[in-house]
Amino acid sequence: MSESYIQNLFAERIGGNQFGRSTAIYKFEKIKRAKLAALATNPGGEVIDMGVGEPDEMAFAEVVQVLAEEAGKAANRGYADNGGQVLKDAAAEYLRNVCGIGGIDAKTEVLHSMGSKSALSILPAALIDPGDYVLMTTPGYPVFATHARYYGGLVHNLPINRENNFLPDLESIPQEALEKAKVLVLNYPNNPTGASATPEFFAEVVEFAKRHQVVVVHDAAYTALVFEGSPLSFLSVPGAKDVGVELHSTSKSFNMTGWRCGFVAGNSLLVKAYGDVKDNTDSGQFLAIQHAAAYCFEHPEITEAIAAKYSRRMDGLVEVLCGLGFDAVKPKGSFFLYVPSPRAVVQESGERIEFQTGEDASQWLIREQLISTVPWDESGAFLRFSVTFSSKGEEAEVQVLNEIKSRLGGVQFEF
Repeated sequence: MSESYIQNLFAERIGGNQFGRSTAIYKFEKIKRAKLAALATNPGGEVIDMGVGEPDEMAFAEVVQVLAEEAGKAANRGYADNGGQVLKDAAAEYLRNVCGIGGIDAKTEVLHSMGSKSALSILPAALIDPGDYVLMTTPGYPVFATHARYYGGLVHNLPINRENNFLPDLESIPQEALEKAKVLVLNYPNNPTGASATPEFFAEVVEFAKRHQVVVVHDAAYTALVFEGSPLSFLSVPGAKDVGVELHSTSKSFNMTGWRCGFVAGNSLLVKAYGDVKDNTDSGQFLAIQHAAAYCFEHPEITEAIAAKYSRRMDGLVEVLCGLGFDAVKPKGSFFLYVPSPRAVVQESGERIEFQTGEDASQWLIREQLISTVPWDESGAFLRFSVTFSSKGEEAEVQVLNEIKSRLGGVQFEF
């Protein structure tokens, strides 16, 4: 059969006439395949999935009840578009009560999103022209950069590692990138490192943004999931609202990943630009979901309970991994534990297996031990463990952690 003419019509941004021909496999697909292969080799075995980047439990029952009630109201049946004042009001109060940010105008400085990912894909259309630079941390969540490239933008990656406390060195940016930079994208607590920012760093970011006239987009999806103290919002720093916006979400903080609801808050002009593009992108999240999300923002004790669970699990996981030789340090928030990958493992038989990358180590853990993690090799070889593993109750959590210890106890890791 001759090749379809459609092959030559794909946009260059997704590969042009080479679209679909690549043999490269995305790492999450590799993980999926490795898990299937491991289970096929070990019938009846069970993979301990420490790579899941979403909550292991459903939304709280009272939130589901609010959704059910709101879904039954005729007033909520139509398009939400960029409306939904209930959520906007709740978001403004949430920022004041939980993050200590006063003076947020719920009418002009807040707008709902269909999750942070959606907002990160929309904002580049409002800001990026061909040749403009986006400043991104690496490793990091790539959605904003992907869409910036779609519009002809360029990306300058800022490595984050233990030496800089997983905070980017803003003074290391080349002059060429600085002169054409439009946006700095941040995410704290960070995915995948779990690292937290500081008020001093955010103050530095505000000064940097004003000096170089760039917009700051802070993805705050994990901001409320802290293990000690209060959540640190970028918008809480003086001057932050002059230079940027912050993206909040119910996905991680309220066990509502699939509900796809959050909000964008901050600079009114940026919020308006986001809204203008959004108005031509989607028709808004179902108002019943928005109202259930508003209930959540009015009840931050839900997040506190979730964070307490993750903190407890994190304590146990750090203890187990440190006992196995890993250099594991409990983060201050999120549900991710980011640890240097082993360079080799010596098995009970005496066989020594070397790992050139974090991905090598991750694949071995899945294949040989039925333990799934996510590798990151962008700034050194690391493994990301998530404490969102499937487990119901504290006793079951201990059983999972003991099983990890048992499976890995018979080998020796080299770092």
